[in-house]
Amino acid sequence: VQLQASGGGLVQAGASLRLSCVASERTFRWLNMGWFRQAPGKEREFVATIRYGSSNADYADSVKGRFTIASDNAKNTVFLQMNSLKPEDTAVYYCAARTIVGKSSYNYWGQGTLVTVSS
Repeated sequence: VQLQASGGGLVQAGASLRLSCVASERTFRWLNMGWFRQAPGKEREFVATIRYGSSNADYADSVKGRFTIASDNAKNTVFLQMNSLKPEDTAVYYCAARTIVGKSSYNYWGQGTLVTVSS
């Protein structure tokens, strides 16, 4: 299974972007799908996660109130709606899936999509 992330781009501060992550197999079932990001020179950090078949989501404090994660299970797609973008949101954004019960780590990763926010 491959995860394909898309939707990144160059925007000005205050703008919005919507990232998408599609699983290559329609039968792919996951427990959690998450978004992570890695800014230049920094470690990868958690952004948001959502449980399969649920609207329950968790967010990093830095994006709460600005970002929304949602899923379309019929299309095996997860979205990250990013509003009120700030220059500090600039990073490569990765989607990831957790499929193993009892393990908290994400075991499938997409290739990343670059988000650049100018001031």
